[in-house]
Amino acid sequence: MTSNSDPKRELLRHTVATLAYRGGKAVRNAPAGFAEFRACPSGRTPAQILAHLGDLLDWGLSIAQGKQRWNSSQPLPWDKETDRFFAALKRFDDYLVSAESLHASAEKLFQGPVADALTHVGQIAMLRRMAGGPMKGESYFVADIVSGRVGPEQTPPKGEYD
Repeated sequence: MTSNSDPKRELLRHTVATLAYRGGKAVRNAPAGFAEFRACPSGRTPAQILAHLGDLLDWGLSIAQGKQRWNSSQPLPWDKETDRFFAALKRFDDYLVSAESLHASAEKLFQGPVADALTHVGQIAMLRRMAGGPMKGESYFVADIVSGRVGPEQTPPKGEYD
């Protein structure tokens, strides 16, 4: 963090990195057919949720830029949708680290698109367990999460358990 940086913006960047870490764990090595799994007839599939995550991050960036817009995307194939998720995280983080002004408070960006995205990552993790492809539990407190690390390449978990 530089001496002239905003601590709220830095915390938001760390939250985006946390989203990348947790989201990466939820989407990585998903079982075959998982993208179309449905827990109930009216529930979203993991692919629909992942597409919504990309839309949320794009929306968050548009709010930060002062050009708020919403898009409801149709899901891409799982690997393409995963790529889209990480690309949207990167664009959002790149804007947060830039000298550009935020056109909404860090608190509003967190309480809207970022918190919603964290909720949906949890849904994907829960659906994995229901679909028979659970992830290992982890102590995220000891995870090596670093602001700016928002791609699919993350440090291996330090505190996983069954």
